[in-house]
Amino acid sequence: MLLPVILSGGIGSRLWPLSREHYPKQLLSLVGHHSLLQDTFERLQGLTDQAPLVICNEAHRFLVAEQLRSIQKSKAHILLEPVGRNTAPAAAVAALWALNQHPQAILLILPADHLVLDRHAFQKAIIAGLSLAKTGHLVTFGVIPHRAETGYGYIKATQPIAETQGYRVDAFVEKPDLATAESYVQDGHYYWNSGLFLFKASQLIEELDLYAPDIVGACRQAVDNALEDHDFLRLDEASFRSCPSNSLDYALMEYTDSAAVIPLAAGWSDVGAWSTLWEVCPQDSDHNVILGDVLTDQVSNSYLRSEHRLLAALGLDNHIVVETADAVLVAHKDHVQNVKNIVATLKQQARLEADLHRKVYRPWGYYETIDQASRFQVKRITVNPGASLSLQMHYHRSEHWVIVKGTAEITRGQEIFILSENQSTYIPLGIKHRLANPGKLPLELIEIQSGSYLGEDDIIRFDDHYGRSLTGFTP
Repeated sequence: MLLPVILSGGIGSRLWPLSREHYPKQLLSLVGHHSLLQDTFERLQGLTDQAPLVICNEAHRFLVAEQLRSIQKSKAHILLEPVGRNTAPAAAVAALWALNQHPQAILLILPADHLVLDRHAFQKAIIAGLSLAKTGHLVTFGVIPHRAETGYGYIKATQPIAETQGYRVDAFVEKPDLATAESYVQDGHYYWNSGLFLFKASQLIEELDLYAPDIVGACRQAVDNALEDHDFLRLDEASFRSCPSNSLDYALMEYTDSAAVIPLAAGWSDVGAWSTLWEVCPQDSDHNVILGDVLTDQVSNSYLRSEHRLLAALGLDNHIVVETADAVLVAHKDHVQNVKNIVATLKQQARLEADLHRKVYRPWGYYETIDQASRFQVKRITVNPGASLSLQMHYHRSEHWVIVKGTAEITRGQEIFILSENQSTYIPLGIKHRLANPGKLPLELIEIQSGSYLGEDDIIRFDDHYGRSLTGFTP
């Protein structure tokens, strides 16, 4: 039985400002209408009937669930990591969970933030790998390189495995310099390391017990003590925090004698930089990728993306320009790998642009900051049909709500009443309140906050339908 395991982690740094820590790249629609996470699900169509297991950060749980619901994949199992611990612990908890459900499961480990343009070739490679996995190999997939790439690790494989399409792995190689990468491509026995894996759940645990027993021990406790939380399975936090952080390559694949590689030529990319997106997206006659409201004059070989307003570019070559509501990135394509340095600086300065967009998604809908200054903030709030915010209060701010679309059910202290379009209400500081949408259409309102402190952590929750912490900022 083939069980897909989709790893949906990440901190949203490489494609900033479009990706953020609370909205990483797998949740973005970068090529086509679907997000990378949704595309990962779609390319499994026809390969297996098993509902995938998704492993994601706790902060992303509602975003992941909503994206899966929107493509009718709500039967997927979602397992929550309290902290990131890299791919070896993620694979270990997936295998331990699978052994409790399907002891004969073969796991297909898929990062959620990769791009694969040729679904047919991808599925052919997976089917070829299954024959190896069934006979006791730990299979990875090596992308046939079409250029000298310094941003990927490599897999060296020279010895074919009889009567299969696979090769025994000679070595895993770190990211090389350009001259070394060129020699790898000319050699013909080196492949880009895709981070895709295929193996029996039972065999993975057996081999991790040999080479990384501390990881298996911590993960076994985390799974054994996991708690059901609505539609999620929450790993035990103390146990998982104690687990060493390590990649599957370093923890196991470099040591095992069972490693095999299947060559992959399916238009694969890890979408690791803006320059990669320029390569894979459709280009105009000047070799530009243009998305959104963009005007150009004498611009070539560039990626220009506008999310909210007119973007005008003059006399650029080999540049990346990305506009969002609260930030603009301008970079030469040769320097886009260094965008992580900008994100690090934003984090050092505790700036919100590292973590959140102005539009922030919540399990009940989303809000967007329209304006803010000292002692006031204005938000546009959208509440999904049938959804409601928590019963809450604030110590430092009062709120005024103006309904602009739909119908709102308001709880204010002991009162419960209905408001419709063009009606408003006032929520005094320190009063328990709740906003709900009893209708069948989205509810939209303008919220004006005023007070001495307007941070999202000024929330005391008394009741919450989504299992969030009752105090402080919880996505």
